[in-house]
Amino acid sequence: MHERALMNDVMRKIEQVAADEGAERIVRVSVRLGPLTHFTADHFREHFADASLGTLAEGAEVDAVVDASRGDDVLIESVEVL
Repeated sequence: MHERALMNDVMRKIEQVAADEGAERIVRVSVRLGPLTHFTADHFREHFADASLGTLAEGAEVDAVVDASRGDDVLIESVEVL
């Protein structure tokens, strides 16, 4: 459940960026993952692919890095839109 809540928060934030930019599509998202999120980079990408189905972020590239200084959060570093 923790992972789902984190993914819902990430999706809400990147969709807000897209809306603010008037974007038609999200093409790339870069994130830093805290080790206490229990995500590996690949695991996060899998969850992102599922969570983004039917959204502007579907098919977006995801750059994910585990960062020991992040604790239990996911930091969205950048969102690239078209």
